[in-house]
Parts: sequence; C-alpha cells; structure tokens
Amino acid sequence: MAKQELRVPARYYMRLQEVLGRQGIDVRDLLRELSLPVAALEQPDATLYFSQVEQIIARAVQASGRSDLGFELGKLLTVSSHSIVGFGMVNSPTVEHAMHFVARYFRLVLPSFRMRYASGPDHGELLFTPTVAMGHQCLSFHIETIAMAALRDVHDMVGSRIPCRLYLSIAEPPHLQRYTEIRDLLCTFGTDRGPSVRLLFNVDFRRYPIAMADANALKVAEERCRELVQQVTDVRQFADWVAMTLREVGDGVPSLAELASTLNLSTRTLNRYLEREGTSYRELAGRIQHELACERLAAGVLSITEIAYSLGFRDTANFTRAFRSRAGCSPRDYRLRLASKAESLPGR
Repeated sequence: MAKQELRVPARYYMRLQEVLGRQGIDVRDLLRELSLPVAALEQPDATLYFSQVEQIIARAVQASGRSDLGFELGKLLTVSSHSIVGFGMVNSPTVEHAMHFVARYFRLVLPSFRMRYASGPDHGELLFTPTVAMGHQCLSFHIETIAMAALRDVHDMVGSRIPCRLYLSIAEPPHLQRYTEIRDLLCTFGTDRGPSVRLLFNVDFRRYPIAMADANALKVAEERCRELVQQVTDVRQFADWVAMTLREVGDGVPSLAELASTLNLSTRTLNRYLEREGTSYRELAGRIQHELACERLAAGVLSITEIAYSLGFRDTANFTRAFRSRAGCSPRDYRLRLASKAESLPGR
C-alpha cells in the first residue's frame, strides 16, 4: 500500500514572500521552479504536501543564503494568521483558555506538529513536538518559526512582553545574536530528549483577560474547529518519526518508553504501530546508532571512546561489538580505512 502524505496549510509558507522580498526574491518564482501551482496556493484554504514544504524551504534557503528564514517568518505570524483557530483564541475569556483552545486544535494550525499546554498558579508551559519525519533543515526551520510565532502570540494576547525561557532542541544557529537581542528572553539550545520547542512563562495566564472575548463567537469557532479536525486524516509514519527523533537527539538514545511518552502512547501501542510498518524500535535504534557512528568516525573529531559514550553505550567493548556486527570491522579499522582512502585521493 502506498503511503498517504500529510497535507498542511500553505498560508504560512506563502508569507515567506515578506521575508525574501526584501532581497528581491519572489516566492512565486521559486514555486514555479518547483512546478507548484502559484495561483492555487494563494487561496486562503490552500494546502501543500509536506514533501513540497521541504522543497520550498530548501529552495528558499538556497536562494537567499540565509539561516534565519524560520526565525523571521515566525516573527511575522500573529494570532489572526491561524484562521478559525486564531478566531477562537481572540474570543476566549482569558489567555489560559486561549492556550488550551489552540493546543486542542493545533492540528488545524500545523498538522506536522503537536502542541501541549500545561499550567499552574505560577507558570504556563507550551511544548511543541513534530508528529512527522522531516529533514534537519526543515526541522530547524519549523522549530524557529514556531518559537517566534508562539512568543508573539503570547505577547499580543497579554498586551505586553513578559519574561520567557525558551528551550530549542536544535544547536545554536549562525544567527544566535538575533535571539540575544530579544528583551526578556532567555534561550537555551540543544535541549531535551528529542526534537522540540518549549516556552516557559512564570505567570498565571488565568489572570490575563482577553479584551475581544465574545462567548457567542467562541462557540461558533469551537463548533467549526470540531468539524474541521474530524476531516484531518492522521497519516503519520511512526517508523520515520522514530528514526528522525533518534537521529536528532544527538547524544544517547531515547528509550522506547520515552518515545512513546512523547507521542502520548503506551510502549505496547507504539511497538504495534512499528510492527505494522515492518520494523521495530530495536532495529531502528541499531540502524541509526550505526549511521551516527559512521558519521562521527568519519568526522575525526571524537575519540572512539567518546563516540561510544555519545551513542549511549556503557563501554567501548559493547560499542565495538555492535559496530562490527553491522560493518564487518572494528570502529578503529573503519576509521583507518577512511583515512587511507582520503590519502589516496588525487592531489594529496
């Protein structure tokens, strides 16, 4: 059976024009180069296959030569950018209610990510995690876009800038200074056990009423969102998602239980989904560990012992056995072979 592919709203990506236009780059030209229907994508309810989104982002980065496109796009997005979900948010009685509302219907905002909201008397926490697999460039773009958009949404609803601690799973970007220039924002990069964005505000959002709140309008928005969310088809490929998460974590390997918890599933259910896709956690973890080991051995920066520990092995002996079972040689021999090949290249 052919895989179904996720469709996502085109409205956010079309607004890249506002970022790229400053450099004289027309997004419509990029879309034409990718054989995408420009006129159709300019319609309010237009959607894109997620693979097309990856192509657009890659082409935009290539054309602009910039690393901060996601950061800039996120700064442009307001609550009203989120269509009917945004309408429900601005008609909520409090910011707390608005946060629960958008978390409940986040599949209508960005189906490729999931939002969780947790709060207490002295804090509100927003957590965003991907629900589909994507390349590293695409993931970094979305993590930065979501971070900046969420930050703006909260500040716009509260009516003023409030202190926030922002945790992003990606490494520090080349444009790190852009984050340090944002007032009342403390950023930490390379965090958590998987791809994610987390915003922590030390305030009680129940104490912040929304000026435009309208109970009747909120009811209309709720009913419409319920109708629309039932039409969203879940086309997640769990094996691809697990592989992406294992690769993005970087150091150590998340357990099956940790991955299942991220998806709000039991380990048994996640195992069953993986079996349906013809694989298992053990198989995926072994493959990704080996791929990362090969990459780190080739880079020549870390010692074999450091690589072993970075991949979650307790000692070098276990790492060597696991590597030999897949590569047919020890990590040391693999690194020596790579060095020998490099030396034999013309011009060396």
